[in-house]
Amino acid sequence: AQQPGTPLSDQEYRQFFRSLRATHRASTACHLRALYGCQNPLVRRLDEYENHGVIPEGPICSELPGTPFFPNFCAFSFYRCTRKRYFIKV
Repeated sequence: AQQPGTPLSDQEYRQFFRSLRATHRASTACHLRALYGCQNPLVRRLDEYENHGVIPEGPICSELPGTPFFPNFCAFSFYRCTRKRYFIKV
C-alpha cells in the first residue's frame, strides 16, 4: 500500500490512464477541469485517485524538463491539459 498523497507507480499510472488512454477521453477530463475547476467533486476524485487518496498540497515536482515545479497539483493538472500532455507524471 502506498502512502496517501504520493503519486501512482508506473504500473498504477498505466491502469489509471487506461480508461483515459484515448486522447478524446483525456481531453474530456481536461474539459471538465476547465469548466468546473479543481474543486468539482468528479475532478477531485480523479485527482485523489491519481495520488493514492490525497491531493498533494504545496509545490509539485514533475518530470517535465524546463518546468519542474508547480505551486499545487491543480496548476500541474491544468498545465498538462493546456499543453495536451495528458499522461505526464509528477
